[in-house]
Amino acid sequence: MARILLVDDEPRMVLLLESSLQARGHETVGLYDGQSALAQLDKASFDVVITDLRMAPVDGMAVIEGAASRAPGTPVVVLTAHGEINTAVAALRAGAFHYLTKPVDFEEVARVVDLALDAPIVPRLSGAPSGTPPRGFVGESAATKKLLDLIARVAPSDATVLIRGESGSGKELTARAIHDQSSRASQPFVAVNCAAITESLLESELFGYRKGAFTGADSDREGLFEAAGGGTVFLDEIGEAPMSVQAKLLRVLEERKISRVGDPVEREVDVRVIAASNRPLDVAAREGRFREDLYYRLAVFPVDVPALRERTEDIDVLYGHFLARLGRDRTAVPTESASRMRRHGWPGNV
Repeated sequence: MARILLVDDEPRMVLLLESSLQARGHETVGLYDGQSALAQLDKASFDVVITDLRMAPVDGMAVIEGAASRAPGTPVVVLTAHGEINTAVAALRAGAFHYLTKPVDFEEVARVVDLALDAPIVPRLSGAPSGTPPRGFVGESAATKKLLDLIARVAPSDATVLIRGESGSGKELTARAIHDQSSRASQPFVAVNCAAITESLLESELFGYRKGAFTGADSDREGLFEAAGGGTVFLDEIGEAPMSVQAKLLRVLEERKISRVGDPVEREVDVRVIAASNRPLDVAAREGRFREDLYYRLAVFPVDVPALRERTEDIDVLYGHFLARLGRDRTAVPTESASRMRRHGWPGNV
């Protein structure tokens, strides 16, 4: 099995983690401070590192950075207090594989360790990811490379992602790339446009319904959250979801449970949720147009997709790409058109 480094300044937590993981056949090394963890990483290798974030004087962020420099590609799982979402997000951005909140659910720890062991090794340091870009991505600009780096960082974890960007900027492409690079890639990717379905239908579409729940409900039907079991649900234009649906989405994120319309029975669901919006949800939450608690649950790892006007270096490449798809031999941008195209605002993006 795996060799796991455990770091927490609470000896009881280390002992409990060791007992739980050893019972599953893993080898563990338990330490009580960040400095000792860095020293251990200098002289030994580990398959997974699990570290508390709040330690002094060397904290969990330093352990993440130390693991990245000493053992690139080693997944680091961080433990954080309940409600410290901003700290957890900072850890993910620094290269952590996943985060878990205290009090710790040891079954969840085991599941995340399994995910970490199965995940492909991706760069955890700043810079463009290596390898072939995800399908559909065309561009070589710094903004595009930054986006690809964020995708590579967050994909192997199970963190909820909020993709922000203008219409046509590539939000669904980004969501599909995250799914394709995750451990759920072989399972369904289910996309739902919340703005394209009426309020009365959206709830039953997402959560399913029981026979007789409403006129026309002639039989039991599972919703998209059940249909996507083991995979990813992409909620496009989540800001358009009505408040009644937002309340049920919050429950999915908090408890991983759903209830079909007209059915009191609770059903567990195993899905990753990726949401997207073309308008600032934080503003909508402050103004009472979007649930604030749902916003914070969705924005665990925000990813901003740049507008085309913010990556004008990609216009030449895109021009050639689309002409090649049309079968044209000449795919270079004419000199007289290049500067004009870069000055254009591209309100519809790509």
